[in-house]
Amino acid sequence: MSEEAMKVDQPQPPRTEALQTLTEGPLSSSISKLSGSSRGIPSNLDFYFYRNFDEFKAPIEQITEQSQSMLGSVGSSAPIWGKKMAVPQDLDHEYDWLVNVNDEVLERFDSSVEEFKRIRNEAEEPKRPMIADFDSENGFQLVCGKKKKGPSGSASANGDSTQVSSVKVATKDKKTVGTKPKVPFHIPTIRRPQEEFNIYFNNSNQPFEHAWLQRSEDDQRFLHPLEKLSVLDFVDTDVGDVEPVKPPSLESTPFKLVEEVKDLKELAAKLRGVNEFAVDLEHNQYRSFQGLTCLMQISTRTEDFIVDTLKLRIHVGPYLREVFKDPAKRKVMHGADRDIMWLQRDFGIYICNLFDTGQASRVLKMERNSLEYLLHQLCGVTANKEYQNADWRLRPLPEEMVRYAREDTHYLLHMYDLMRTMLCLMPKESENLDTPLVEVYKRSYDICMHLYEKELWTENSYLHIYGLQGAGFNAQQLAIVSGLCEWRDVVARFEDESTGYILPNKTLLEIAKQMPVTTSKLKRLVKSKHPYIEHNLASVVSIIGLSMQNAAFLEPAVEHLKLGRAGMNKEDKLEQIRSSMNFPFPSFTGSSEQSKPIIKAPATSSEIPHSEGPLSDLSSSFQNCFQSRKRNRKPREVKKSLESCGLQVKPFDYEAAKRGVIFGAKSVKDAGAGERCKEPEFRREEKIFRRYSLK
Repeated sequence: MSEEAMKVDQPQPPRTEALQTLTEGPLSSSISKLSGSSRGIPSNLDFYFYRNFDEFKAPIEQITEQSQSMLGSVGSSAPIWGKKMAVPQDLDHEYDWLVNVNDEVLERFDSSVEEFKRIRNEAEEPKRPMIADFDSENGFQLVCGKKKKGPSGSASANGDSTQVSSVKVATKDKKTVGTKPKVPFHIPTIRRPQEEFNIYFNNSNQPFEHAWLQRSEDDQRFLHPLEKLSVLDFVDTDVGDVEPVKPPSLESTPFKLVEEVKDLKELAAKLRGVNEFAVDLEHNQYRSFQGLTCLMQISTRTEDFIVDTLKLRIHVGPYLREVFKDPAKRKVMHGADRDIMWLQRDFGIYICNLFDTGQASRVLKMERNSLEYLLHQLCGVTANKEYQNADWRLRPLPEEMVRYAREDTHYLLHMYDLMRTMLCLMPKESENLDTPLVEVYKRSYDICMHLYEKELWTENSYLHIYGLQGAGFNAQQLAIVSGLCEWRDVVARFEDESTGYILPNKTLLEIAKQMPVTTSKLKRLVKSKHPYIEHNLASVVSIIGLSMQNAAFLEPAVEHLKLGRAGMNKEDKLEQIRSSMNFPFPSFTGSSEQSKPIIKAPATSSEIPHSEGPLSDLSSSFQNCFQSRKRNRKPREVKKSLESCGLQVKPFDYEAAKRGVIFGAKSVKDAGAGERCKEPEFRREEKIFRRYSLK
């Protein structure tokens, strides 16, 4: 056999292994050396001083020429990009251009990797061929469609180095992308229920008004219906006579999706005829300032119901309020802490006579307290929790989501029977303590007594956002945090969006860390992921500039945070994390693509013009438009100041910088069903916003 033939027969290492060896070996070492050397190059005035010497000037000019040549090669590769990518002549614009090119490369690479993973997963499923074509020429696989050939055959047949690379960049084609097995946390294409169902809201910076409760004689607090009742009024006396009966399967249990008022009326009549029923709620916190109750699941001993609380929002309270308040009817819920608040806020519903199976599991000292665990241990049911953090605003509801929602209440009454028996058999830990069953009812009673409170903005609210304590910010950076926190609070209240959707904490802290002072730098930082920032770049940059000018007032707060970092123990850190969590899901994960902004985009340009005048003079009229808002909120503002630490932080004025904020055009919003609306104040504030803010 010839020597050439032997060379052909020898197995060649895969190109992927060669690529890995390159990145872990010479390439990584070279990049590290280059990065280290670059830090030794003089900067600012020192650079121009050394440039007077030929020993420094000559290699710098050589590096400049090589860099320009490389950038020109990248810019001339229009066929690869599918658009013109000419290198700008201006040095500052050249830097921005290079950053955008890198972002585009990384985004295309991420898209290709995601597509490859999807196709690989499909290939592992039975009878699902892999839609990929192996390119033997370079060792890569095509992950979207088949390799396309030009008119003369292969794309590289003529050996022209300017031809398009045979490695295709994957794109998410609707025809090739398979359906995901579960609904994501956020679906940007869903029309907001606030517009779809004309849901009113009152996000003014005023305490929540519990319209359906009486006030105390001194008018200082609201009186819950439970205050007239004792815990012992609800404790069972005949638990030993109860024989737990396992409920029928979901398939054999009658089910009704309540979407019409007549069906809701029938449900209320059926609930008046039973002694106990199970309740659960599905909620969305991400696309509303205070949150939206999306579904209400109710199960009796014989039937399951799901109420569309978005469509029937204004009717749920009038039809179901009395039956929930009826102390003669037992309500069984699991982990009712937040559900109690949502019922009060959205429907004016206040519960009496609750048995919380989550509290029962704690008193019983069970291994875990989750509903999933209890279903498995007590009912032999394996719960499917993949829809736990789904976007429950979705309509119509898929069959899988309906089944998941039903499972949350279908077995609760059976669990309630079993746990009552277990609690009665459980001995008291001490003669001075209540019986385990009484303890569960006490805890459930206390949960019901909690009243919903609206989140109020105070001058020191920014000090409590998660991540700030350990950020180590200086006064300028902390001032930016303060300014952006107030800006997003104003926008979120008016647009009825969560502050996390307007500007997540992580992004806010990153902006404060980088301190961008131009719209181009800010745009590069947010990377088109946050529409409200992207379409209010000039306004946000104005707030950043104004905040930095007033940084001296934040020096006491900086010292306060330093002392807090030094003295914070483990329990304090855990409590800070708990207090910062507004959602039962990972912070704003999900789809990487945001929906198209509701606000109208300004004229597109590479740089939004910015006034060089003093920021405090941006607009006196806009200052006036916020005066009513400040007057309304100051008398009843929650005081969480630094006075306890002996610190006096002087507030400063952001209102002038907010003149350019662009709000979405919406119909006038009012109060929810559970709140007494202060209509004149809120509507007047909204009209002022429209007059001075819309563009």
